[in-house]
Amino acid sequence: MNRYEDRSASEETEDLGFLSTQVYETLTSGKEEPKAPMSETQVLETMTRRGEEAKEAPKEAEETEEEEETSWTETAAGEVLLFFRDLGICMALVLIMINFVIRPIQVRGSSMYPTLQNGSLGVSNLLGYNLDGIKRFDIVIVYLEDKKEYLVKRVVGLPNETVAYIGGKLYVNGEMMEEDFLDQNYRDSYEGSFMEDVAPVTLGSDEYFCLGDNRPHSTDSRYYGPFAGDKILSKGVFIFYPFSAVGVETW
Repeated sequence: MNRYEDRSASEETEDLGFLSTQVYETLTSGKEEPKAPMSETQVLETMTRRGEEAKEAPKEAEETEEEEETSWTETAAGEVLLFFRDLGICMALVLIMINFVIRPIQVRGSSMYPTLQNGSLGVSNLLGYNLDGIKRFDIVIVYLEDKKEYLVKRVVGLPNETVAYIGGKLYVNGEMMEEDFLDQNYRDSYEGSFMEDVAPVTLGSDEYFCLGDNRPHSTDSRYYGPFAGDKILSKGVFIFYPFSAVGVETW
């Protein structure tokens, strides 16, 4: 009885080992032959490993497809689209800058000489004008609607003030004001009266009296009269050309 049971158990083990080898050969499709009969545990490990490799294969294929899908940016059409995207962003930034932050200007004429030279290139401050308003002696950009022209001048009189020039001196509400921004050497070199007398002018609630620094050669509020606040577009000037004149004026 004991011999029969021992032999039966041994045969069952050998049959299982033989079956496992067949399963392994089926899985490997004849690519690999086992060197020795495989146990049940080895078969299960092999099947598990094969299953994991089968799951990873689709993932690798998906990653390859994603790489192929994004590769359009490397094509000529992709480069063109990227160029126009970047160009659109740059144009939008420029429009925002010139409408809300700074305004490009070119000085024409000598009405602000020697503070500003004819032909100078720069920008004027829109943001500061909108946030802080206009102060006395600020340089401003004035728009003449009837002539479609822009003037660059300096504010000497503010709303509701009375402005006058007597003996070449500025008086505001009867009090003399020093104009230190005027170049004294240039004034001394000028033959004749640098600034003629101006009868007292009382400004309205939204009016500004503006003059050019080169008083003998400036067409300003002495000719046009006071400028309304809505005709002043920006204030301050930053000159970046010519390089010898680079600098900020009343920013």
